Amino acid sequence: MASVLIALGGNVGDVRATFKKAIAHICGISQGALIARSSDYTTPPWGDENQDPFINACIEIETSLDPHALLFVLQKVEQKFGRTRTKARRWGPRTLDLDMIAYDDVSLQKPDLTLPHPRLFERAFVLVPLAEIAPDRVISGIRVRDGLASVSTQGIERLPDTG
Repeated sequence: MASVLIALGGNVGDVRATFKKAIAHICGISQGALIARSSDYTTPPWGDENQDPFINACIEIETSLDPHALLFVLQKVEQKFGRTRTKARRWGPRTLDLDMIAYDDVSLQKPDLTLPHPRLFERAFVLVPLAEIAPDRVISGIRVRDGLASVSTQGIERLPDTG
């Protein structure tokens, strides 16, 4: 079984409800086990700043799927919740964005998948929820909590639990 870190994001519709359903789909389709789930955080838009704030979270799952099979699952789940990557504006509004951050200690560079995620340590909106569930995980030689300490977390706020 592989330990996989996945980032979730969205800013269209009831994102928190989408997260709950999407996590169930990810675990069900991948026959994976949910190990940890961060709180939800409201975050300023990144890249294309002319849009609504995002909600972001991270999960850790265990799965026996290989990285490419899991990527296929994540893209299918995105599609189920209304995301069409080919039509989407880069860094634009979306119902659901799922990014594989790390898959065990696998290092991979393919046209469709780079592991660990190449821009992880530039993105506070991923590092804040990730540090909640895996602060001591070392990715690309950097401890998550140390990576978080090197970026600004301005505008990122933890949302209250939904119950």
